[in-house]
Amino acid sequence: MASGAGQIGGTLTRRLTALGHQVVVANSRGPETLSDLAAETGATAVSVPEAVRGVDLVVVTIPEKNISDLPPGLFAATPDRVVVIDTGNYYPRQRDGRIEAIEAGLPESQWVAQQLGRPVIKAFNNIYARHLLELGRPKGAAGRIALPVAGDDAAAKAIVLKLVDELGFDAVDAGGLDELRWRSSTASSSAYIAAAKRARRESIARSSALRSVPTACGP
Repeated sequence: MASGAGQIGGTLTRRLTALGHQVVVANSRGPETLSDLAAETGATAVSVPEAVRGVDLVVVTIPEKNISDLPPGLFAATPDRVVVIDTGNYYPRQRDGRIEAIEAGLPESQWVAQQLGRPVIKAFNNIYARHLLELGRPKGAAGRIALPVAGDDAAAKAIVLKLVDELGFDAVDAGGLDELRWRSSTASSSAYIAAAKRARRESIARSSALRSVPTACGP
């Protein structure tokens, strides 16, 4: 499993290594700048091209404006079975500048997929890194947070839904990338928040139903 090293990427590295996953981590500045994170977590620091080799899942967690700066053909030799997660949000005013294709209506993760030359699954873009680190709960626990997952490849999405659950969050299938029609960071966040709230209500309803079922006791 490969991950970036920013706020979300570093947090995923910490959580996933703690769960027993073998993780490689990369950034734009080179593996030597990741020695502290590698020492803390047991992850292996590598170059960006090395991060997509010999792994079963890749987490792309960099600003949208930097996606097009990734090495050309980065995924050319990466098998199709490798799942690629996009955690990004588009912030045209605060950070990314205008990306005309997204402004014209292309969902941001579809744009990311075009730049990478690979389908992506959208996940982990609507949760703070600290919450991702600290607020995971066992399945069925009260107050478990719901995280939506969207994508067009059912098999890849199933893998990410399972990963979200393993990290301690209720995983919600939010449909395909086109269904949410992300046009800006605000629209994206609103769609995800609405999906998360629906999932949370459903989770509460399921828990309440289970608590209300009478149990039979022996003599």
